[in-house]
Amino acid sequence: MSFLIEVLGRIAAGSGFAHLDIKTVIMLFIACLLLYLGIGKKFEPLLLVPIAFGMLLANLPETGLFAAPVIDEATHTGSVGFMWALYQGVQYAIYPSIIFMGIGAMTDFGPLLANPISLLLGAAAQLGIFTAFLLAVLFLGFTPSQAAAIGVIGGADGPTAILTASKLAVDLLPAIAIAAYSYMALIPLIQPPIMKLLTTKEARKVRMSQLRVVSKTEKIIFPIAVTLFVVLLIPDTAPLIGMLMLGNLFRECGVTDRLSDTAQNALINIVTIPLGLSVGFKATASSFLTFQTLSIVFLGLAAFMLSTAGGLLLGDVLYIVTGGKINPLIGSAGVSAVPMAARVSQTVGQKENPSNFLLMHAMGPNVAGVIGSAVAAGFMIKVFGG
Repeated sequence: MSFLIEVLGRIAAGSGFAHLDIKTVIMLFIACLLLYLGIGKKFEPLLLVPIAFGMLLANLPETGLFAAPVIDEATHTGSVGFMWALYQGVQYAIYPSIIFMGIGAMTDFGPLLANPISLLLGAAAQLGIFTAFLLAVLFLGFTPSQAAAIGVIGGADGPTAILTASKLAVDLLPAIAIAAYSYMALIPLIQPPIMKLLTTKEARKVRMSQLRVVSKTEKIIFPIAVTLFVVLLIPDTAPLIGMLMLGNLFRECGVTDRLSDTAQNALINIVTIPLGLSVGFKATASSFLTFQTLSIVFLGLAAFMLSTAGGLLLGDVLYIVTGGKINPLIGSAGVSAVPMAARVSQTVGQKENPSNFLLMHAMGPNVAGVIGSAVAAGFMIKVFGG
């Protein structure tokens, strides 16, 4: 009997229940809440569900899932935690880069090539990145490298935010990633009020002329030319810009259909799972339940709203300069959430004018925003990466 009691005592002492504390319980609750938002409310579920489940696993005590490698030099054998192994794909920018390859394979740069002025709108929509950086450094006490990682949330580009955080502020990675993907999912709620505030009713009704047809040659040359120019200018953009343009070349060259299909479907889906889990793995109570996390959520929202405003304000300028030929609503699509931001421009424009079709026009700034956020991230890594 005493032996049985001793065994049960050891089991109880070694169980996770014996190591629960209030902070762990709070994190488990947050993980379940995020699962509800992903599954029940369908907020960016393809990433929010694995992130939330990774957070759930990370906060269950005594699992050893994040144990660093232990090597026996005599036998050359060892062990490593499952989470630790998966996380190396984030640590070395493997997952975000592969995600960008898939995005490139899914993206048509034709609208950007047909209307090069879209590049300006995509650039203007990076306003939030640099404004949030200044706010974080000057008023909230973040280091420049941390502030740079936080500011990239304003680009509304999850993979870019993850890569930048993994280089500049790995301790802030979970909060940055969750904020980035949350705001991406909330674009249909966040952007329309800003769009109506910063544009006139008359401007929102503008119908833009049909875009010219972009030749196949142009579409093939574009990813090669962008890679050469941007990576030579800012070498730290190579993982994102290089893979984005490789994926797009797969799509456009006409001789790699199987690779294009794999990159935009099977491969991007496969990589999404370890990427989401890896982000969630780092969201433990010690790193997540802090004042910093609340500050990141606030700054991320400010960055995203300012980026939206930057695109719209330049859109207003172009509306005036062109004599009313450009609808300023397409400026809000300068954030890099493809194609959701472009769809929001279309929806708001069509409410003002049912015959308005802005989607393809908005895709120009939208894909320019993808390039812009990657360039901004590369700049931040170059300057603050040490």
